Amino acid sequence: MMRLPLAALLSVILSGCLGTGPQGGAYRDTSQPLSVTTRGNAQDMAGPWFVRAYTPGDRSVAMVNFLPEVDGAPAVELTREGCDLSGDCEAERELWRSTPLGQNRVRLTRDGARETRELWVVWVDEGFRTAAIGTPDGSYGWILDRRPTGGEDRIRAASEILEFNGYDIRRMKVR
Repeated sequence: MMRLPLAALLSVILSGCLGTGPQGGAYRDTSQPLSVTTRGNAQDMAGPWFVRAYTPGDRSVAMVNFLPEVDGAPAVELTREGCDLSGDCEAERELWRSTPLGQNRVRLTRDGARETRELWVVWVDEGFRTAAIGTPDGSYGWILDRRPTGGEDRIRAASEILEFNGYDIRRMKVR
């Protein structure tokens, strides 16, 4: 009977010794390597995904659409929810060019801006319904799903994978 409390205590003590956690604006401990899944490819990820959980800096991103081709090159469309002070809301779409860096890793570049970000598919379930997305610098993380609701078991699995990869999932917001 004493094993469970002792194991829990050891887990807390050891987790405090393993690292300092996310630094600055990062949402993951970058001293921990970030994995990338070898499951699937760009075609498997193609299409719209709902953002089911996100790091605070990306709160307005509601959907991510992986586009196989826009003007001859792959792209990613981010749909943001924009609301004014009167409460009127509308969707704003941003198109980002996608440059492959390797399997399930891309660099996104925003047209007309110097802004870039990397997008790594850290995990995806075998049916390509739920995905954990991260970036090596830990600046953001997402849990994406093909549907706006349901799939709690897959959402939980994606969360556990992000935590395993150094993300502070307590800081993630759930939709």
